[in-house]
Amino acid sequence: MNEVAARNEYYERLAPSNLAPLWEVLSKLVTREPVTESVPCHWRYDEIRPLVLEAGGLIRAEEAERRVLILQNPGLGERVGATETLFAGLQMILPNEVAPAHRHTPSALRFIVEGDGKAFTSVDGERAYMQVGDLVLTPNWAWHDHGHEGDVPMVWLDGLDIPLLRQLGPVFVEHYPRAQFPSNRAPGSTTALYGQNMRPVDDSFEQPHSPMFHYPYAQARAALDALAGSTDPDPRRGWCMEYIDPTRGGPIMPTLSAFLSLLPAGFAGRVRQTTEGQVFSCVEGTGRTVIDPDGKEPIVFEWGPRDHFVIPTWVPYRHEIDEQAVVFNYSDAGVQKLLGLYREQ
Repeated sequence: MNEVAARNEYYERLAPSNLAPLWEVLSKLVTREPVTESVPCHWRYDEIRPLVLEAGGLIRAEEAERRVLILQNPGLGERVGATETLFAGLQMILPNEVAPAHRHTPSALRFIVEGDGKAFTSVDGERAYMQVGDLVLTPNWAWHDHGHEGDVPMVWLDGLDIPLLRQLGPVFVEHYPRAQFPSNRAPGSTTALYGQNMRPVDDSFEQPHSPMFHYPYAQARAALDALAGSTDPDPRRGWCMEYIDPTRGGPIMPTLSAFLSLLPAGFAGRVRQTTEGQVFSCVEGTGRTVIDPDGKEPIVFEWGPRDHFVIPTWVPYRHEIDEQAVVFNYSDAGVQKLLGLYREQ
């Protein structure tokens, strides 16, 4: 029996014992650079908005629990996700609807895409009325529901760490016995406590996520303008600010980081390459993102307000701006840094 045949016969005898030779797959498991199955992907909001609205006539909010169209990465096949670690979807709630209260171990953020400011998310009994561009958090195991007191549909980007938690294992959900969690705090209570760069001296908040769950766009946009008035833009990200946990200065949640960037007209960004997976949402302006994979034809995403796109880990990209733009994005950078894994080329 020759060497190849002997090895193959040996491998066949390993299989019934649920064993396998590492040396046959080691080069695929431990690679010189990150390898991802997710691919860059772009969703034009004007093209998919009719499909989002159509769902409102097909399924009720209480029936669906969450009426969401998944932004599914085509490279992941049947695995749900925008990247290997991040979920993205567009959720819609119609006037007079309630998306029932529940809580779950995955952490979530909501970035408001469309609406009139009369829909709300309630987190542990405090309501946040949502305007376009607002960021709203529903941290791990926080009770939350959504309601709508206005006249037009409200749509937001859902960002969650579900794919990451599915790999780790501890995914749990609990449904509240009533449609809405009891209101027990006035809107804006947590912002009053933590949103002024100060903290009550007797505060005992010790959760690993931000105690604030509502980050209004008007305040974030003003912060960007102030930054732009005092510094030069970063050559890759423009004027970029991170939403933070005000009690620690770190990411808003352990597994999700969020950012808002102001990119001036005519900006021609340098290439950025990072280990984080990223989901982007354009708020204002127009531009394009150019993906430059080694040895391959560049991919160009021409985007405008309310468009969304994904940049997977270690994919090089750069922004080119026509009309001054504001772009939101979230990523898994925080958890990578916590584990000592993050790298930027």
